[in-house]
Amino acid sequence: MLWIALINKMGTGLWMGAAALYFTLVAGLSVAEVGVLLGVSGAVGIAGAPLAGHLADRFPVTRILIGAQLQQAVALLALLTTDDFALLLLYSAVNSLADRGANVLTKLYAARVAGPDRTRYQAVQRTVSNAGWAVGGLAGACALAVGTTHAYQALLLGNVVSFLAAAALTLRCAEPPSPSRVVSGSMTATPGSMTATPEATTAPRPASTPWRDRSFLLFTVTEAALFLDDAVLQVGIPLWIVHATDAPHGLAPLLMVLNCVLVVCCQVPLSRFGSTPERARALLVPLAACFVVGCAALTVSALGGTGLAVAALTVAATALTFAEILHAIASWELSIALAPGDAQGAYLGVHGLSSSAQRSGGPLLVTAVIAAGPLAWPVLGAGVIVTVAAQSRLVRRRLERQRAEVSRASDNHAVGRP
Repeated sequence: MLWIALINKMGTGLWMGAAALYFTLVAGLSVAEVGVLLGVSGAVGIAGAPLAGHLADRFPVTRILIGAQLQQAVALLALLTTDDFALLLLYSAVNSLADRGANVLTKLYAARVAGPDRTRYQAVQRTVSNAGWAVGGLAGACALAVGTTHAYQALLLGNVVSFLAAAALTLRCAEPPSPSRVVSGSMTATPGSMTATPEATTAPRPASTPWRDRSFLLFTVTEAALFLDDAVLQVGIPLWIVHATDAPHGLAPLLMVLNCVLVVCCQVPLSRFGSTPERARALLVPLAACFVVGCAALTVSALGGTGLAVAALTVAATALTFAEILHAIASWELSIALAPGDAQGAYLGVHGLSSSAQRSGGPLLVTAVIAAGPLAWPVLGAGVIVTVAAQSRLVRRRLERQRAEVSRASDNHAVGRP
């Protein structure tokens, strides 16, 4: 699965930097049409996370993941067949739907196969993914320097091949055990036998549903705000450099490289601080601190002078990257810990809405902050502090309730034991 992550993100790195240029220079769309295409397809993709999670509680997760990978390959390949706006929009939406679903399925696979080591596993996988992004992005930059139609088509085909290779490798991955598809009933086994026979059959309890779980839905809402570091790093900082500071424009890609390097170097070592739900919750405080430092540094970068701007922007990118790393650790552990075992897929699917919503609304919020001026950044930081405080309180209450339910169930079992 780590090889799959590497190959997948290498292909994505090839294509993502060229996608907008492909639609304008090769397909002949206007800038407004490209904006509509990317916005609408991103909005359609929001449905991919809960849909994939729902299916993963009922069918083998590896088979659904293969379906999503093949769907992405076919949808991207179809882009080469037309320059009609409506068809390009349809194919992009189909690709986005599968992309968001595949992200949830990959996390769910990690949760089921890694068990107690899931936080470290996810950190390693995220490190490999960022390395793949960097390699693919560099290769894509080389191809973009050529600038021909065939070069853009080659990047798109490279991404298609990466999904086909990932699907072939996923076929070799064993299906992890699923709590939502285990036969209920007490089991007995004879010594030396690997078979088990149900002693009694009980009526299956209805599976938990995240759509009626108010505290988990509130947790997901707060998560959408904490994913804003992604929009600030990828959209906010480049635009801020151009429109509000004296820093050279070439600093923007260098800060993205700094982001990738820090994630690759620090994600795995820092993952040990989020190995339990309680420790993951404790990471919310330094997460908020890093975000506030990043926002303050962005304000300072607009005070004037090239040297001050470069130094402040570097501090901002570094602080926001550590906020991203800490949030990835905390979000991953808490989203699994707060989900009941009989509906992990459905709960992770709903949690996936937070990152999908941020991808659609985050750039709009960040551009509004940029338009408002330097003092708007501290206001954004204050908003994150409020969000962290709300999420920390919500998580603490839910974990206490879960522990109480487990203790009560254990006591009831002890009383009923012969």
